Amino acid sequence: MSRVSRAPSPGLRPREYQKHLEVYLFGGLNHQYDTMTGGSFHWTGLKRMLISGKTKKDVVTEFRTSEILAAAHRVFAQKGFQGATIEEVAKAAEVAKGTVYLYYRSKHDLYWAALERGIVDMLEKTRASMDAAETTAAKILAFIETKVRYFDENRDFFKIYFSEFGTCLIHPGEEKEFTDLYLQQSRMLAAVLERGLRRKEIRPSRADVTALAITDLTRGLITQRLSGWSKGRVKDDIAFLFDFVWKGIGRS
Repeated sequence: MSRVSRAPSPGLRPREYQKHLEVYLFGGLNHQYDTMTGGSFHWTGLKRMLISGKTKKDVVTEFRTSEILAAAHRVFAQKGFQGATIEEVAKAAEVAKGTVYLYYRSKHDLYWAALERGIVDMLEKTRASMDAAETTAAKILAFIETKVRYFDENRDFFKIYFSEFGTCLIHPGEEKEFTDLYLQQSRMLAAVLERGLRRKEIRPSRADVTALAITDLTRGLITQRLSGWSKGRVKDDIAFLFDFVWKGIGRS
């Protein structure tokens, strides 16, 4: 009597999990997984990808690149761009060196893909927290808090983000995609400020300029915290920066 196969367990090592994922997706539902470890896996994300029109190959590719980028994230953070190698990233991801080159032509491409992955994740979290807030003040606080906490909780990501962001400031346009992602943050905030101006919640000002100023102040606080210059608690630093900003733009 045939049995329906079970989805791969997340307890498997990345390379083993990748192998089982490929068999699960390409091998049909009659494949037996008797030798796999127990445990359940939440397949909502996978189902969503398949329902959205992605092929099985797309799903496997997305899984592979996710594992590679997560490994690159760690290796670059530990050793910097110059010190890291493709071999080390492949080892950390538990894949062959050639597998990395299937998706990324060079270390530079891999580096920027890892940066983009983290920045997009931060943008999504920031947008969600701002959308959940109601007033202009609450949305600005959500912007500051989400970004500061994100970098506080992802210190390895901070190292690559800020080291390369400095280069983008000195050479604008060298990495247009990265600069555009940074500007997306200020545009989100500018839209909030424009709404606040219409509602007369904030003082008359240029929303675009004010948004960039708040974005840079937030980046400055993140730099202070991650560099060890600030010894305060994260919630206190967030409260200080928000108070500083709101006293400058909010109507009393």
